[in-house]
Amino acid sequence: MRRNVCSPVERSARVLIGLAFCSLFFLLEGPAAWLGLVGVALILTAVFRYCPVSYLAGINTCRAHRHSV
Repeated sequence: MRRNVCSPVERSARVLIGLAFCSLFFLLEGPAAWLGLVGVALILTAVFRYCPVSYLAGINTCRAHRHSV
């Protein structure tokens, strides 16, 4: 797996939004509470720096390393 989530801003946003979604698990009742699991997925994409949805969409926030000669 190649990294496709490298921007520190994007990773921080994924963690914050993921935590917000995780809180839904405790705040909502019934089947809607399972929306909290979306937060787990967002946090995991930030930790592993790989998002399968971004890969399928062809989005990569990692900059190419340029070597000067």
